[in-house]
Amino acid sequence: MGNDLNHELRDGRDLVVGLDAGGTRTRAVLADADDGRVLGESSGGPGNAMTVPVPQLTDHLAETLARVVPGGARARVVAVTGGFAGATAASAEDPGTSRARTALTEALGRLGIPARRVGVCSDIEAAFAAAPGTPSEGLALVAGTGAVAMRITGRHATTTVDGDGWLLGDEGSGFWIGRSAVRAALRMADGRGRPTVLAGWVGRTLGLPVDVLPKGSIPSYDQGGTALPSGTAAHPTGVPGWSRARREDFRRHLLPAVMADPPIRLARFAPLVADAAAEQDAVAGAILSEAADHLLETVRALEPRPGERIVATGGLLGPQGPLTASLAERLRTHGLSLDWVADGCPGAVALARLAHPS
Repeated sequence: MGNDLNHELRDGRDLVVGLDAGGTRTRAVLADADDGRVLGESSGGPGNAMTVPVPQLTDHLAETLARVVPGGARARVVAVTGGFAGATAASAEDPGTSRARTALTEALGRLGIPARRVGVCSDIEAAFAAAPGTPSEGLALVAGTGAVAMRITGRHATTTVDGDGWLLGDEGSGFWIGRSAVRAALRMADGRGRPTVLAGWVGRTLGLPVDVLPKGSIPSYDQGGTALPSGTAAHPTGVPGWSRARREDFRRHLLPAVMADPPIRLARFAPLVADAAAEQDAVAGAILSEAADHLLETVRALEPRPGERIVATGGLLGPQGPLTASLAERLRTHGLSLDWVADGCPGAVALARLAHPS
């Protein structure tokens, strides 16, 4: 990128930076302030303004910005907008917003970037602005590890539904789906639940001993939990080699394996549910159907008007997302459709350009 970027900067045109700072990583995009042309991209550590301590958040932002803005170009950055998980553009007094602004201002000062206009918004507000035309009004829906919907008015979030975290909400999210997979495995093992390939797949992913896993007519699976040739699981008591004693051993091994990780790690089982549903596993299909119902309920709580724009982001609703088709079908009956964006970086760039007078 270096030589090409230096060539682009020779004319001395103004620059802007857009940041998408989420719970897993921070992404930055350097762009031309006039036409929005992308000149560079970089990524760094987590940027959730509520969970990452301000000194660490400052370091992550400074490192990410340093990678994308060369020293000789820093004086030309006229506006920076950051979309932060845990922040909002609606209130400067919001704790997450205050922490994000403090960290971003310090990071810019550390690098000698004299941006006159520094904007802070939520990662969801930035994602909404990433839709074609940089919309200012409508609905935003995020369905990834967590799940939340917002009404956007004047590019600010004015109403929020769910996003209440793994303990209290995030219904229909990757966490919710992954937890449902583990619950289905436990229910199959103790005899309360229907048969499902998820019991074996979850057990294998957690590294449980092979001799406690269900066998027989349940499909094989590889080390990563991906289905191999499919079959139909029998009721637990009818699975050869999976006696009551073996099922008890399965539960005794599974529970501590799950409890050893932070609860949010349950989200890693969501892809197993999608794979199992693709193999016509009835339990997995029901989990995904219920997840789509939850997301529909979340959107409907915002009282959308027929035809109102819904900008969606998150892995569950992308082009290959496991909930995309089912949720789109449900929304269609209400006169609604999804407009998916990959992340908030283009929106943050667009907001930075809007903040810079032409």
